[in-house]
Amino acid sequence: MVEPVSGFATIDELTHALKGVGYHAPRQLATSVFLAMKLQRPLLLEGEPGVGKTELAKALSKVLARPMLRLQCYDGMEQREALYEWNHTAQLLHMRAAQDTVTADEIEREVYQPRYLIRRPLLQALQAPAPGAVLLIDEVDRADEPFEAFLLEYLGEYQVTIPELGTIKAEAAPITILTSNRTRDLNDAVKRRCLYQWMDYPERERELAIVQSQVPEAGPALTEQITQFVSRLRSMPFANAFQRSPGIAESVEWAKALVALDTLTLDPEVVQDTAGILFKQREDVAALIPLIDELLQPEPA
Repeated sequence: MVEPVSGFATIDELTHALKGVGYHAPRQLATSVFLAMKLQRPLLLEGEPGVGKTELAKALSKVLARPMLRLQCYDGMEQREALYEWNHTAQLLHMRAAQDTVTADEIEREVYQPRYLIRRPLLQALQAPAPGAVLLIDEVDRADEPFEAFLLEYLGEYQVTIPELGTIKAEAAPITILTSNRTRDLNDAVKRRCLYQWMDYPERERELAIVQSQVPEAGPALTEQITQFVSRLRSMPFANAFQRSPGIAESVEWAKALVALDTLTLDPEVVQDTAGILFKQREDVAALIPLIDELLQPEPA
């Protein structure tokens, strides 16, 4: 396997590069990413939806100039959807064309050749040429336990086994990011093969920087109001009123929506009209309405 080049000599260099593409990583997260690259280990990111787990993989792909491959997990996902399938149509056509000229054993050997493989994200990541790819295994907690067991060979050895072809090892170690919204606990065997990082909602200053970089047209005053409002939503006593607090993704989308509405400052009417961007549950939207005036009040000094 080709030795990967992280591209960054220090954690500060990595942090600066990520900031350059609009991703503001705190020191602890940047350290985990740096070590994952240096040690050639997968990185498992857990946290609430919308805190930037998926965006980190996209940002890494940009700063490293590597292709990003995404495996979106879901309940009932099968190995063939993650690794490979045989192109049965092409195999059948070859068998029909060759049946009168070669033996059955020769036909069998010929149809199980790499050219008949339909490569899925895991296999694409392993066969990506140096310096390698960034593989995002997104929302792995949505998949079931048998699928987790299937991932162990890849996560532990950067290799997979295809019965007809044998073991396929990585040409260059992929940078592998797994994300989980923690809808269920992952198998300990998966966790042991990964570095781990919990991602929480950002501090207000970091969220302010994120919204400013993603939606610069919002302007300093409106951006400050947005981040203050969302930060208060997540804090006590307001947080108890909601099933799920808005993430960074919702803050950014809200800022874009407010700009589209030519909003200069937050007021109760515009907050109520755009509440569906912050919350995706009817109950949470209903809980927000009576709290809007209080949330818009200046914080005590």
